Amino acid sequence: MLADYEAHTKGVPMQIVSSGPDNDQYAIRRGYQNIISQARNYVYIQTPYLIPEDSILEALIIAAKAGVDVRIMIPSMPDHPFVYRATEAFARYLTMNDVKVYKYDHGFLHAKTMVSGNNIAAVGSANLDYRSAKLNFEVNAFTYDAELAQQLKETFEQDLQQATLLTPSYFANQSKWLKFKQSCCRLLAPIL
Repeated sequence: MLADYEAHTKGVPMQIVSSGPDNDQYAIRRGYQNIISQARNYVYIQTPYLIPEDSILEALIIAAKAGVDVRIMIPSMPDHPFVYRATEAFARYLTMNDVKVYKYDHGFLHAKTMVSGNNIAAVGSANLDYRSAKLNFEVNAFTYDAELAQQLKETFEQDLQQATLLTPSYFANQSKWLKFKQSCCRLLAPIL
């Protein structure tokens, strides 16, 4: 779908934002916080690693409790077991706080996108995790184009057709051993 988008002829207002351990501006994380806090109708996020810093975690919950449709899609298949267990722990916590978390049923999801409102989206290398916020060198494009935002929203909605909504009962039915592993991995979140 995005291949059909003819941004090269029209032009798309965007900011290329980088962050990394060589500066303390945390520009991508702050961009994510801005998108979430400014959302009025929806925020759709795809990320392979859902290990958000406290500021992002709270922004997601505040938005959801304020009536914003906050949806996050994570993979159903891990590429790093410890990271995946931590992702599940954060997914459980967010689910208990009115955020809709979906597991993409067709394997590993590597998309790193965030779209909200009629014209703002972010696409890039940054995950929703501590490493991308503080340790890794990352770059994202923050775009301000209604047509592109709509196409990213539609792509997310198409992926929802192949995803399962994670509910409190889904997590309640997990074994105590799995919950224990998730909780232990969540404790390691700042170094994952």
